[in-house]
Amino acid sequence: MEIILDIIMIPAVLACIKIAVIILLFAMPLGTVLTLMERKWSSMIQDRVGPNRANIGAFTGHGALHLAADGLKSIFKEDTIPKGANGFLYLIAPFFGLIAAVATFAIIPIAGPIGDFTFQVTDINPGLLFIFAITSLNVYGAVLAGTSSNSKFALLGGTRASAQMISYEVFMGLALMGIFMVYGSTRVSSIVDGQNEYWFGNLIPMWGIFTQPLGFILFFTALVAETKRAPFDAPEGESEIVAGYFLEYSGMRWSAFMLAEYVSLVGVAALMTTLFFGGYHVPWLHLWESAPQWLVTVLQIIKFSFVTLIFCWFQIQLRWTVPKFRFDQTMGLGWKKLLPLSLVNIIVTAFVILTLA
Repeated sequence: MEIILDIIMIPAVLACIKIAVIILLFAMPLGTVLTLMERKWSSMIQDRVGPNRANIGAFTGHGALHLAADGLKSIFKEDTIPKGANGFLYLIAPFFGLIAAVATFAIIPIAGPIGDFTFQVTDINPGLLFIFAITSLNVYGAVLAGTSSNSKFALLGGTRASAQMISYEVFMGLALMGIFMVYGSTRVSSIVDGQNEYWFGNLIPMWGIFTQPLGFILFFTALVAETKRAPFDAPEGESEIVAGYFLEYSGMRWSAFMLAEYVSLVGVAALMTTLFFGGYHVPWLHLWESAPQWLVTVLQIIKFSFVTLIFCWFQIQLRWTVPKFRFDQTMGLGWKKLLPLSLVNIIVTAFVILTLA
């Protein structure tokens, strides 16, 4: 009996440790910090000061204390339920997006394995198909929030969100077909290891950005639309529908929507790093054969974190640089441009693979 318990508990304990490190010590703290980073970056772009008033005595931390101030405000702010709302659906809606955002990190490796230990919560065969399944849950949060709030503006936001997210899931899947064809697997670890090969000896790494440049653009565009970030933020449409599907929310449930958005931003950055920039692999590190394992692991984590941060910054820069699309422009871009380009990318990739075979 004890042997059976040991076999069951050890993987469970390891999984809990990985979840704590990857999600609670990386994804969620980084998502929280990005809320301040976005406000600071937007203020610099717009030539203003930005948040700087929260303080402890004379200490302001250049606005860092606003993270604590915003959290305390959300905790103590009244959590209201609109008259006529569906109470149960209204209460659970914010957590669909948060769960979907957090679950993405379950299959993303942040460093190479050390013996039997992997820096990945789970490595399942249909790895990227799991991503598609989980991210599709995000639409339920927006739809339930919009339909349960008893508000016409929230309903319009939920309708826009459902149409946009379901549509762009199609292009997101098609954009990755080239990755499946090139690396021959849907398992994330296999795709990452496939990017550790080189062309022309040891000259150019076979990263996804080089093997699938069009797929990179298509997938990134689809992911930004999936997370409803500008310029694809029509479901929130401040100038038309006030705040969209989460208009009636306040307190911690409103904060759950915001945290889900920024954790999703980190998830997008981590996915782009994993699928198109070699994941945790450091280029040409294998040439240093005498490197100790601990140093290799540290360099891999640093490389993965650095590229992820670059993509986080790029998404923030994109929001404050590109003007928002009208909703008809968003849908037209997807069905009239991204869909044909996705199909062309699949055909060209198949032709190249058959030619080189």
